[in-house]
Amino acid sequence: MKALISVSDKTGIVEFAKGLEKQGVEIISTGGTYKKLKESGIKVMEISELTGFPECLDGRVKTLHPKVHAGILAMREKPEHMNQLKELGIDTIDFVVVNLYPFKQTILKEGVSLEECVENIDIGGPTMLRSAAKNYQDVTVITNPEDYAIVLQELQEKGTVSKDTKFRLMQSVFEHTANYDAMIARYIKEQRKDETLPDKLTLTYEKVQDMRYGENPHQKAALYKEIGKCEGSLTTATQLNGKELSFNNINDTNGALELLKEFDEPTVVACKHGNPCGVGSDSDIYVAWQKAFGADKTSIFGGIVVVNREVTVKMAEEMKEIFLEVIVAPSYEANALEILKTKKNVRVLVLPEISKKQPENAYDIKKINGGVIVQTIDAKLLDEYEVVTDRKPTEKELEDMLFTWKIVKYVKSNGIAIGKNKQSIGIGPGQVNRIWSTKQAIEHGEELIGKGITQNAVLASDAFFPFDDCVEAAHEAGITAIIQPGGSIRDEDSIKKCNAYGITMIFTKMRHFRH
Repeated sequence: MKALISVSDKTGIVEFAKGLEKQGVEIISTGGTYKKLKESGIKVMEISELTGFPECLDGRVKTLHPKVHAGILAMREKPEHMNQLKELGIDTIDFVVVNLYPFKQTILKEGVSLEECVENIDIGGPTMLRSAAKNYQDVTVITNPEDYAIVLQELQEKGTVSKDTKFRLMQSVFEHTANYDAMIARYIKEQRKDETLPDKLTLTYEKVQDMRYGENPHQKAALYKEIGKCEGSLTTATQLNGKELSFNNINDTNGALELLKEFDEPTVVACKHGNPCGVGSDSDIYVAWQKAFGADKTSIFGGIVVVNREVTVKMAEEMKEIFLEVIVAPSYEANALEILKTKKNVRVLVLPEISKKQPENAYDIKKINGGVIVQTIDAKLLDEYEVVTDRKPTEKELEDMLFTWKIVKYVKSNGIAIGKNKQSIGIGPGQVNRIWSTKQAIEHGEELIGKGITQNAVLASDAFFPFDDCVEAAHEAGITAIIQPGGSIRDEDSIKKCNAYGITMIFTKMRHFRH
């Protein structure tokens, strides 16, 4: 038996090669792998000795040779194949152990050139892997060092590798090469600054962890990470305390983080079931926390809290008294972390680049039955706005309108958010008509914070008012300013009613549906 070994990731390769050698397997190798095995005392044949042809073109051509691929692809049960090999003086290759040039590691390097990245596109490796995988009945193909142990175990116990293991390894190869090619295609697209949605969409992600279950206990789930740096992504956070994150924890926390990224000033976002329930901003992060907590002390129970400044001891002492599922911040005061760790189940995560946003051309993908719908992420807040009423907003009203506009962008449509003094005071998500969401937001503010809280507040709507009933409800609640996209055929009705009540209204000419 012969094994061809050529790996860029040399983890465990010496031990594996020695194990093969003990089972009577002859080793053939290339380049750096050959050198490492030889230096480790393993009897190894260089690839050029097998092919009778030297490596050339700076190593670009070394394994692309009939003596390699015929030895891999020959079907042992076909006499005509075996006779041809004999006539041509070619031996079979029974093990192919290959992992590919480190393309991912190369593109992630700072300041790397296009030329260097292209040079790290492997040609011979994928060809050998695909050849071996195609002939999986006769060839054991390994691309992941984690599979070395099971192959050696089966060889030692049975003298051969089982067909079931070979079949699984075949699957691993095509997952690996598909990932590799998709990564290259994506990199080239980025280099060309091609922002079109492709005719053929191939996505590639790496598993971060399996999860206990999905949204419900009967569903399977795992967390995957995009290929790339992913700064500011939950997939790069470090967990410092608590139970394993659940599917719902991750989904809800991601929504809270995306809202938090809209703010530069010290801000705290509390989230429950994918909707914000409390948002506060201030020059002092502790005051921002008090605002977010004070906005809805009921819904925050069992919720998510994300913070864009260091969590202080004072904040931690108050957070400890609440049942929270997840806390995420860029850093924690030493004693603050120790306080939070006294709650053994709360998941405490640190994410230093918490304010880093996704690229504007990143994809937002939703699964539908039989396919996916793909769009670029909603990266904008607003381009411009127009005051459409007689009364212009005061400086304070405008500040609160822009604050509340950020919040409503992340409220499930039909979404309404009410705010005052950079604090959310009422949120109405996901109703089937806008007036219900408006009334819900007003009622929640008065119920959770206090009667009259909506006096002199501002209201944001994620899409236009189809009727003037939302303006009527806002006036009755004492709201003095409204920000909404505009664009309804009945816009004039809402504008007239605002003018009648002295309410100032802004049109953003940009909606933020969130379904």
